[in-house]
Amino acid sequence: MKKFLSLALALTMALTLAACGGKTDTPPADTNDGSTAGQTGGKLVVYSALNEDNTIAIADQFKKDTGIEIEYISLGGGDAVARVQAEMGNPKADILVGGSVDLYGSLADAGAFEAYDSPNNDSLDARFNDPNHFWQGWYMGVLSIIVNEERFEKELAPKGVKMPETWDDLLDPNYKNVFVWANPTTAGGAYIATACQIFRLGEDAAWDYLKALDQNVHHYYKGAGDVISPVATGEFIASIAWAHDSFKIQQQGYPLKLVVPKQTAYEIGGSAIIKGGPNTENAKVFIDWLLTKEAQELSVATSYRYPVRTDVAAPAGLPTLEEVDLVDYDRDQAASMKEAVLEKFDAEIISNRA
Repeated sequence: MKKFLSLALALTMALTLAACGGKTDTPPADTNDGSTAGQTGGKLVVYSALNEDNTIAIADQFKKDTGIEIEYISLGGGDAVARVQAEMGNPKADILVGGSVDLYGSLADAGAFEAYDSPNNDSLDARFNDPNHFWQGWYMGVLSIIVNEERFEKELAPKGVKMPETWDDLLDPNYKNVFVWANPTTAGGAYIATACQIFRLGEDAAWDYLKALDQNVHHYYKGAGDVISPVATGEFIASIAWAHDSFKIQQQGYPLKLVVPKQTAYEIGGSAIIKGGPNTENAKVFIDWLLTKEAQELSVATSYRYPVRTDVAAPAGLPTLEEVDLVDYDRDQAASMKEAVLEKFDAEIISNRA
């Protein structure tokens, strides 16, 4: 049965990482009630770092609302960034959507994005708007601890281990070899979790924590989302993953418990107009549309990510943002220290594993 579930989940998650396409015609401008109006024509070419089912839902609704048909390619965040940079001399796409805005800074600095300040972002918290107008934040995600409840109750609870509530609970030696994580040098979400420890503990204590946590890690996966399937199916007991991605799998019936610990980190999901793309005006329409109430509600319903509009409710079944204790995450510092942190993680943790 476990093998069947594992195969089923692997298929489900693989389908969210594929690529697809579309094409044709019309746009929006947000009114006070969040509705859309206006008309352009043509199409929009999108590089999407979202799960494919989310991209499809967005493409379908965007066409209904605006008449503009989306052609898209699904890519991991790092691959999407690399593709945009490689095509700077001859851009093939109009929009990059999805992934943390932490990924967007290097492209903005390189001149890959067209500056655009959407009129629909005026009421948003300042953290969602790039002061230089090269990217737009349109959703939030928070990090969580994920646990396979069935294995936990059978194997760890009888040893007196309590369900983890804090980051420090993961250092319990009982998690040795039943805990997996993503490699921060290859997974953006794992880097954000690493930076989270630095911001909550300070530099020296954070490295002590990361090295102690490594003693429990059975192995590291390449992608941040790769850890969810093996925990959901019971191959391992616990990991660290984005709450929205994990909750989505939980809704399919897997015994997956999500714990959002105090002082957790978060991502701001972005979108940006690719400079020199073939359909720049439609790209502006798309940015405006992402910030409408209807588009925000669609994002919550299909991805369980937190909205940036205050008049849109948090995903049902997850804590509200007001209930989440967020670490003081300095995004500029996280970006500036990233290269040094990853080099140290590779040299002092990954390279020293038996």
